[in-house]
Amino acid sequence: MPQNQNPLSEDLEHILAHTGTMWEELRGKRIFITGGTGFFGCWLLESFLWANTHLGLEAQAVVLSRNPEAFAQKVPHLARHPAISLHQGDVRTFPFPSGEFSHIIHAATEASAKLNAEAPLLMLDTIVEGTRRALDFAVACKAKKFLLTSSGAVYGRQPSEITHLPEDYVGAPDPLDAGAAYANGKRLAEHLCALYSKQHGLETKIARCFAFVGPHLPLDTHFAIGNFIRDVLKGGTIHVNGDGSPYRSYLYAADLAIWLWTILFRAPSCRAFNVGSEENLTITQIARIVGAVIPSQCDISIAKNPIAGKPAERYIPSTQRARAELGLECWIPLKEAIQKTAAWHSCGKNLI
Repeated sequence: MPQNQNPLSEDLEHILAHTGTMWEELRGKRIFITGGTGFFGCWLLESFLWANTHLGLEAQAVVLSRNPEAFAQKVPHLARHPAISLHQGDVRTFPFPSGEFSHIIHAATEASAKLNAEAPLLMLDTIVEGTRRALDFAVACKAKKFLLTSSGAVYGRQPSEITHLPEDYVGAPDPLDAGAAYANGKRLAEHLCALYSKQHGLETKIARCFAFVGPHLPLDTHFAIGNFIRDVLKGGTIHVNGDGSPYRSYLYAADLAIWLWTILFRAPSCRAFNVGSEENLTITQIARIVGAVIPSQCDISIAKNPIAGKPAERYIPSTQRARAELGLECWIPLKEAIQKTAAWHSCGKNLI
């Protein structure tokens, strides 16, 4: 691959192919993104710049960052691009950038199991106060559309008899569970979007995101598939910390970007859409797929034995609404998604 070729170019062409006609509403406009330095944010910026360049949109993106210097070191090709400017601040208190913006994407949330366990009040404040601040800014800058990256956690624990959660499921996280700060925070964030839509006429778009895999995904946090890929790339044993029986599904990051842009541009206001894959596999099955897809001699270690008769634990969306109303699909198969992620982490990201 040539030194200056973007290793994500195939994925970015895939994104543009499925979103190309939508970008016209950004022509000559400014977009503001919170959480632009995270996994979601990097993919939003990668795809924004690709479309901006290839379609000649002459759009600008302002990205909120607590630490612009760290972001510039992490992804210099994004941070130093002339179509992107970094705006320093905390999502809860950031000073409003001057001028008008047509679109706001609020993707700033530390989806951190560690933070949720150790500092749940901080987690809740970051989600709720950050969303309120972003919405206030949307009103102040006269934005037309506002996208909230919410979470499938808003449904609470998925009943074992429901294989795929639909958007009209009425379950909820326990408000008395201190470990549910993230989930309850996301519910409050969605409610704030509904209130601002009613009071200010702001088009608020809700993406309830589940689990994902792809380049830019950190391999050292609580994301199981990322940890498995890390284990294989290090040449060691794949470690499954539990009994491997919970069900998960993973959408590839390029498809995620297509879904998020489509929801921002085309979804009805105040109508939630699940974002994810419906291919439900156990954690053990996912570990085995990772070990089979990436060339290695890794063994799999499962910490606990499954309990006979235990109800199935699932975190799987129904995406029928997104498919029927927005024409969205899961285009990249899981095995290919794993291969792409491993290749990028092993060498590709160093070629940008």
